[in-house]
Amino acid sequence: MDSGALLAPGRVGKHMSNARRLLAFAPVALMLFDACGSSAAAPPPPAPPEVHVVTVAPERVVLTTEWIATLDGFVNAQIRPQVSGYLLKRNYEEGAFVRKGQVLFEIDQRPFQSVLAQAQAQLGEAEAQLGKTERDLERDRPLAEQRAIARSQLDNDVQANLGAQAAVKSATAAVHTAELNVGFTRVTSLVDGVAAIATAQIGDLVGPSTLLTTVSQIDPIKAYFPLSEQDYLQVAGRINGRGAKGPWAGGTPLTLILSDGSTYPRAGSFLAADREIDAKTGTIRISATFPNPDRILRPGGYGRVRAETRVRPDALLVPQRAVTELQGSFQVRVVGADDKVSTKTVKVGERVGGRWVVDQGLEAGTRVVVEGAATRDGTVVHPSTYVDAAEAR
Repeated sequence: MDSGALLAPGRVGKHMSNARRLLAFAPVALMLFDACGSSAAAPPPPAPPEVHVVTVAPERVVLTTEWIATLDGFVNAQIRPQVSGYLLKRNYEEGAFVRKGQVLFEIDQRPFQSVLAQAQAQLGEAEAQLGKTERDLERDRPLAEQRAIARSQLDNDVQANLGAQAAVKSATAAVHTAELNVGFTRVTSLVDGVAAIATAQIGDLVGPSTLLTTVSQIDPIKAYFPLSEQDYLQVAGRINGRGAKGPWAGGTPLTLILSDGSTYPRAGSFLAADREIDAKTGTIRISATFPNPDRILRPGGYGRVRAETRVRPDALLVPQRAVTELQGSFQVRVVGADDKVSTKTVKVGERVGGRWVVDQGLEAGTRVVVEGAATRDGTVVHPSTYVDAAEAR
């Protein structure tokens, strides 16, 4: 007998029902398995790259201009002797501050004292002769009136007296000249200032063409710098106008940047513009003065004179690192309202610290990329506000 026939009818029906349930659940299980397998295989989409941006806003900016400057004494007095002779003594400390009238050098005065003594002797002779002619004139005038002597005698007495007076005046002038020459043997400073190292040595034969030293008045000290003809024409009205305080509006003070990069602590002021424009360089020389009580600044030094020349009330500025130069043009990357990156060509102007003034190509409210990964135009990014590390400190 077949074994299937031994099963009871009730048990056979039960097994058939379970089989049908398994067959009905199999497609659903396969679908769930496929869904779980595909979910584990596909990675999530990457996050948008992060960029740091600044939002451009109008600012009031004071623009400055710098010029290379040369320092010079306010007065540079060249000390030369007015008489010739042998240099005997130097009475000042080289490089030290001297006063006006202070004796700097002494020349051998013995020859000049001899000339003075001779002139004084000649003056004495002239005065004696003048006294004789005056007595002759006093004696002969009444005699001539009484016709006791010839009229010609009185005329001779008058002429002799006049000649004696002239001789006294000449001898007196010679004495004064000799006294001046004796005084000129003591060479003095013409101004208060710093005396340079002597260019003549003791024992040298010096004369009016010999430069002994130079005394420079350095408080205040002058600074000379060239102004281009174009810049001069913009400020010529204020330079030549009466009562003007300087070429730039408001009489703005000048700042001096020394050769070591430090800023001189005292502000300067405009002094004068030269009479002509140099045809070779196309510039006009401007002079300014700076207080120098500590005598730190010296003639011949170099520096940079800085002045506030213009004010931009609504300038748009971006960090310099946000600007890229490509074949003579300047570009910035901006983030639009849809957070997509695009490149814009801009026209830049003056630099202000670590930023650049943008004259054309940007509008207020534009978000400019300063830092971040290089992305193609149209890429969606995640913008965050840029913070300057220097400003954060």
